[in-house]
Amino acid sequence: MISIEWETPQDFFDELNKEFCFVYDVAASSQNSKCERFFSKEKDGLKQRWYRCGSSIWLNPPYDKSIGLWIKKAYKSSQVGCTIVCLIQGRSTDTKMWHDYVMKASEIRFIRGRLQFLLNGKQGENGCNISSVVVIFRPYCKGPPTTCSINTKGERIG
Repeated sequence: MISIEWETPQDFFDELNKEFCFVYDVAASSQNSKCERFFSKEKDGLKQRWYRCGSSIWLNPPYDKSIGLWIKKAYKSSQVGCTIVCLIQGRSTDTKMWHDYVMKASEIRFIRGRLQFLLNGKQGENGCNISSVVVIFRPYCKGPPTTCSINTKGERIG
């Protein structure tokens, strides 16, 4: 089954949430939201003002052609004082989006191993076939980002 609405593994999110205390999930549905407050497809997170959401925002955008728009919005929202933590594909390093926005982030956390995303609350039959990274846009960041490694539980390595 092909879907762009894969859910972040709960234990991975929980580890990041301990650090960032997320108040809003800006690309979610009622079935996969990680925060009590979220923007669904119907509310279209790309059209919302994220700075009104609070200081710490979670973003696991759809893994489709719109991803560049989400990352651009994350960066722009950080420039007005928000912290945005994004979970994106690791294979994006050669894209315009990566060079125009991710390289202005505060931090990139490279994940060793592959995350096991969920669909409708259940783990898929196969593991994720691409790598993932966590990109952190802190308020007023300009880059270049610091880097580190984390495991599939969201814990720092080394």
